[in-house]
Amino acid sequence: VRLVESGGGLVQAGGSLRLSCAASGGTFSTCSMGWFRQAPGKEREFVAAITWYGLTTSLGDSVKGRFTISRDNAKNTVSLQMNSLKPEDTAVYYCAADTVGWTTRRQSYVYEYWGQGTQVTVSS
Repeated sequence: VRLVESGGGLVQAGGSLRLSCAASGGTFSTCSMGWFRQAPGKEREFVAAITWYGLTTSLGDSVKGRFTISRDNAKNTVSLQMNSLKPEDTAVYYCAADTVGWTTRRQSYVYEYWGQGTQVTVSS
């Protein structure tokens, strides 16, 4: 599965961004999909995940109530809607695919496929 993220950029605190991840070359519709982020000098952090049919989602504690994950299996895409952004949300955001599609998992090492990342910068 090849994953390509888009939608990153520079936004002021309190603003919104929508990240998208386009998948190709594999069985996207049977994978759980996740978003992770990594800020300079910090470990990769779980942000959100969604099961293969979109019935179950999971969000990291730091983004609950602000971020939403969704997917469109017909278009092979997964999205991350980010509202009320804070400077501490600044990071490179990665899309990832987990072939265990029936559950959401927060550990980055279980995800087999990764995108190249997209930079999100939130100014104060």
